[in-house]
Parts: sequence; C-alpha cells; structure tokens
Amino acid sequence: MKFGQLFMAGWLLLAAGAVGAEEATLNAGNTAWILTSTALVLFMTLPGLALFYGGLVRSKNVLSVLMQCFAIAGISSILWLIAGYSLAFGEGNAFIGDFSKVLMAGVGRESLSGDIPESLFMLFQMTFAIITPALVVGGFAERMKFSAMLLFSALWLMLVYVPVTHWVWGGGWLGQMGLLDFAGGTVVHITAGVAALVTALVMGPRRGFPTTPFTPHNMTMTVTGACMLWVGWFGFNGGSALAANGDAAMAMLVTHISAATGAMTWMAIEWKRFGKPSALGAVTGMVAGLGTITPASGFVGPGGALIIGLLAGGVCFAATMYLKRVLKIDDSLDVFPVHGVGGMLGTLLAGIFSATSLGVFSGYGFADGVNSMGGQIWVQFVGVAATVIFTVIVTWGILKVVALAMGGLRVDADQEQEGLDIVLHEERGYDIH
Repeated sequence: MKFGQLFMAGWLLLAAGAVGAEEATLNAGNTAWILTSTALVLFMTLPGLALFYGGLVRSKNVLSVLMQCFAIAGISSILWLIAGYSLAFGEGNAFIGDFSKVLMAGVGRESLSGDIPESLFMLFQMTFAIITPALVVGGFAERMKFSAMLLFSALWLMLVYVPVTHWVWGGGWLGQMGLLDFAGGTVVHITAGVAALVTALVMGPRRGFPTTPFTPHNMTMTVTGACMLWVGWFGFNGGSALAANGDAAMAMLVTHISAATGAMTWMAIEWKRFGKPSALGAVTGMVAGLGTITPASGFVGPGGALIIGLLAGGVCFAATMYLKRVLKIDDSLDVFPVHGVGGMLGTLLAGIFSATSLGVFSGYGFADGVNSMGGQIWVQFVGVAATVIFTVIVTWGILKVVALAMGGLRVDADQEQEGLDIVLHEERGYDIH
C-alpha cells in the first residue's frame, strides 16, 4: 500500500514537472500569430490612422498630420523601450509598475512571457502605446505646434497611458477588481478620447469654427486609411488573446460584425436625416463599431456584437452631432464622440453581453469573483469613471506644463491661416508642376 502511494506520488510529481516544463516552452503557433498581429497593429497607425486623419484635414495641413503620426510612432517606441514597458508591466504595486525591465534589462532571446517571447509581447504592447497618443492628434489637428505636440505626446504616454495600462493589464487595481477590457476600451479608447476632448477645450477651436466649413480635402485618402484600420483591427483585438486559438477567432469574428453593423447603422441614420449616405459617415460608423467592441471582444458572442455595433453607430452619431452642433466644441476629427464615447459604451456593454444567460446574445462569463450582471456592470463603471477622471486631470496638467515650456500650445493666427505644412515643415502635401 505504501509502495503504491509512493509510486502514485512520484508520477504526480513527474506530471507536474512536465506541465511546468510545457508552460515554459515556446509555442510556435502562438508566436507566429502574435508576430502577425504586431505588424497589423502597427499597420493601423502607419499608414492606416495617418491616412484616415490626413484626408480629413484641409490640404494645407495634410503633411502635418502625417508627420505627427510618424513622429509619435518614433518617440513612443523609444520611451516604451526605456521605461514605458517596465512601468506598465513590471510587478510594482496596484498603481504603477517598477524599473526592473528598464531598457529590457534581463530580457533575452530565450525569455518568455507565457508561451511567446517576452520581446514579442513587449513589441506587441508597444504598437498599442504608439496608436493611443496618435489617436489624440485628431483633437488638436490643424493648430498645435509640432514641438508642443512632441512634448505633450511623450509626457502623456508616460503619465496617462502607462499607469492606466498597469491598472488594467499589468496586475493593477482595476484588473484585480475584475474589469473586463480585452483589447483597450479603457486603456486606449477612453484615454485617447478624453485627452482629445480636454485638449480641444484647452486650446480652443480652429479659427473660423463653427461658421467656416472644414470639409475633408481628400476622402479617397480617408476611406483608404479606414480600410486599413478595419483590417489592422483583427490584430488589435484578435492578437489580444495572445494565442492562436478559439478566443482569438471569436474576437476577430465579433470585431468584424460590430464594425459592419456600426458602418451600416451610421450610414442609415445619416441617410434618413440628411437625405444621402456619405462615405465619411460609413467609415466613421465603422470606426465607432470597432472602438466600441474592443473592450468586449474577448467576452461576447456574435449576437452581442451585433447589438454592440448597432448601439455604437447610433450613440456615437448622436454624440458627434451634439458635441459639434450643440456644445460647439472643435474636437477636429471626432476623437471623443467616436473613440471616447465608444470606449465607454463598449466597456459598460461588456458587463451585460458577457453574461451566459442571454440565449443567442450570450457571452462567455463574468470575471473571476464576479457573480452577477449587476456586479460586473459596477466593476465596468468604476473602470470607466476612474479612467475618465484620471485622464482629465493629468492631461490638463500636462497641457499647462507644455504651454509654459513651449511658449504656448498653438501656432499664431497667420500661421494657422497659411497652413502647418509650410509653416512648420517647409513642405507641401501637393506640389503639382
């Protein structure tokens, strides 16, 4: 009897050791998928977002927007390597990480994060750190100094994006509460949308707003960029599963359904209200659908995604009209009503459609330790409220510091009239001979 017990104990120890060894082994399939997803997420910013935003501004400012997205990709990558990754994903405490992985200290080619290389995980997360401050560009397009933009983006990345990332994904307090944010409803869309709104309010509107029409100068460029965003978003949401499995596949499916439904909903509302459907409305609705499904994409099913896309198109359309026409706030490229409102909406809806009791609209369950829809919605609300309040306060402070350091945030009236391409970069987007 004792020999049998010892024999079984030995086998259990061996099995446990084998499981541990398996957990520490690189998974080639997962690695290949995250390599692909990393490229797709970078593709969302360069060229996707750059072209999407570039086409929406006036021709005299197109290069300035492209340059801002390009420069943010550069400065964010450097800061993420130096300390951003360590502070976001280092052990630290409930509010911020530590400096244990500054300049990737201790991370080599064989180092793993789960079953993929840690260098790849770091790079995948870097692409999120690139696109988030780039999204904020839409709030101050056509009027911020390039130097002010660089300093603001650098400070904002480290003081807003990095802490919120740690709160949600790096072992921080929101993650511990059970916040459902699969791919960045709070981390990316709410922070960027709220920052864009604060920046638009602090800087004031473009000269001539709202009486002067600011029509997009190149809708072909915008639609092309939007198509790239749609494709790249599969890496954004599907890659956030960090594995090539059913979670990634379902995240991609619900992402696509929400995007399509958001586009059709916005287009239908616009068609009914203004008499004609527009390409701008269709692509904006698509982006609203994508941003809204992002936090929920790993937790809901296709039925839930259909409803989320429908609500995204309607709610974000209403928010856009209200912000510009009633409040007359010049969030130049509608970052807050699309990404900010969409991120809030999607984060809250994740608490509903993650439930397993909704029939065809069911999802895949609440967070560990959360036992009811009401409990999950409360956690989601706390996550939204904390992210909004923190982003408002810190973004406002950063803008005040940058204004002092740079002698103001925006170019003067004559420079704005001439256009940022010539004034700031001595180049033209279109110079036809």
